[in-house]
Amino acid sequence: MISIEGLTKIFRLNQKEINAVDDLSLTIEDGEIFGVIGYSGAGKSTFIRLLNRLEEPTSGKVTIQGQDITAMHKSNLRIARQDIGMIFQHFNLLWSRTVSENIAFPLEIAGVPDEERKQRVKELVELVGLSGRENAYPSQLSGGQKQRVGIARALANNPKVLLCDEATSALDPETTNSILDLLVDINERLGLTIILITHEMHVIRKICNRVAVMENGKVVEQGDVLEVFLKPQQAVTKKFVEQVMGNEDGDLDQLLEVYTSGKVVRLHFVGESANQALISKISREYEVEINILQGKITQTKLGAYGTLVVQINGNSSEISKAISFINDKTSVEVEVLENA
Repeated sequence: MISIEGLTKIFRLNQKEINAVDDLSLTIEDGEIFGVIGYSGAGKSTFIRLLNRLEEPTSGKVTIQGQDITAMHKSNLRIARQDIGMIFQHFNLLWSRTVSENIAFPLEIAGVPDEERKQRVKELVELVGLSGRENAYPSQLSGGQKQRVGIARALANNPKVLLCDEATSALDPETTNSILDLLVDINERLGLTIILITHEMHVIRKICNRVAVMENGKVVEQGDVLEVFLKPQQAVTKKFVEQVMGNEDGDLDQLLEVYTSGKVVRLHFVGESANQALISKISREYEVEINILQGKITQTKLGAYGTLVVQINGNSSEISKAISFINDKTSVEVEVLENA
């Protein structure tokens, strides 16, 4: 488990104090993929660098696998860092070294014998899907391949924790998905705890178990990814959800001006309820007409989440019966948006 208590980082610039990370506390469970999301300047990159003391904290405590990282002397910290791998947005590869030599670099520093080092590099090349590219130089690789080298290098010393600082933001969408799939595979195969920093909600949606939202150096919201999608509390969180689901509230204002008869309702589908043939069932059971106005379903690691905005027309009694049926007999949440 990773325990972060009151973590603070204050930079002093031109006699001014900047609270990059402000009294931040989190608990991250072993083996989970934990996302931290925030816009530029939120403090998320400073936060992740504090975890392995690439930045020195002003105050607070970071405990990883029972070790107080913040209290360690530098000699012990060097040893502890072998259990904490890190991958970066811009890869940070050694351009004069081949793929194999880049991956082997941390093993050389750790004093791993030559034959053992070669075997470990071979295993990692296969793990990240770079077989056949062992002797290539970074300048001969695509962005996705460079990041795979970065991931392999971060795994060289068999770490228990992997820190990912905007690991996909320099990549195109297709390559991003392949890297995220690789991280999930590594998490499942090796049981690694992964902490992933990003400003892209679709990255959180795709692979994270839980998420913390940062703004102005603080965690303003956190929870299971599916719960955050369902019920975002803070304005910044709602903006991130809009990245995936669209600006639903803005679209609704326009819809409600056009569709004024019957009732307009928003249906919230979670998990298995997203697969229910609800609309056709209501149309058969009740004397109502249903007009689908807007809808979207997206997948998170913990299940599907979606919304569907519909107009229900008919006499008021049948409309009420249909809405009561959805409320009482299904796991779909109903939100009445406008009454005629």
